[in-house]
Amino acid sequence: MRRLHLAALSLALIGAPLAAKPAVQQPASVAAAVASPSRSADNVKLDESRKPAEVLRFLGLHRGMSVIDLFGGNRYWAEIIAPVVGPKGRVLVWEPTQFYNDKTKSAFAEFMAKNPNVSIVSTPFEAPSLPKNSADFVMLNLNYHDTYWQSDKYKIPRMDPAALLKTVYAAMRPGAVIGVIDHVANPNSDTRATVEKLHRIDPNVVRRDFEKAGFVFAGSSDLLRNPADDHSLLVFDPKIRGKTDRFIFKFKKPR
Repeated sequence: MRRLHLAALSLALIGAPLAAKPAVQQPASVAAAVASPSRSADNVKLDESRKPAEVLRFLGLHRGMSVIDLFGGNRYWAEIIAPVVGPKGRVLVWEPTQFYNDKTKSAFAEFMAKNPNVSIVSTPFEAPSLPKNSADFVMLNLNYHDTYWQSDKYKIPRMDPAALLKTVYAAMRPGAVIGVIDHVANPNSDTRATVEKLHRIDPNVVRRDFEKAGFVFAGSSDLLRNPADDHSLLVFDPKIRGKTDRFIFKFKKPR
């Protein structure tokens, strides 16, 4: 009887349904990631002026990529990129310590808990540190001009823009892409003074800096251009904020 009981129990166990395993998150399309209800409401409000789906398609983001999101502590691009690259890809956000306050840390920790392919590193603005030869794709959105800026309020010293580019170049794999978006300034003779006054930068200065650092220019897009912006206002002026004329450059690290 004991043997019959054990045999019956074994058969019952074999026939019992297995416990469900957690579903593996599949990569999403860029459009689906942008439309995701899990994104923060404040970031969704920025979509109209940033056109993230169109921008990422132009730059060539796809599943499985290893991505570095520079100055990404607000999670704007990470919220979209993480589901696109999927579980085989990863997103590393770099945020200067000067901007990485307790509120940002808390929100980012909560975000990482829900997105295991995302991590963050924070070092001083003037001393960026990134893992070498790690990235297939880099996003630099509306912040390159700040490498020409200094601020006592935010404890940002005068910096050499080439130092950031050297670090980013070393972090990229051969053939990797970096997308650079920034507010357009009119051509001028003093980039630092223009950045201090307007937080804008001449696109020609950006292209010169990147090519000097070894990057190869791979194209530009007019997706975010606004001819109604005459480039005379500070980008935070309510008359133009969120509607500035912006250039998009794509550079590659040579193979």
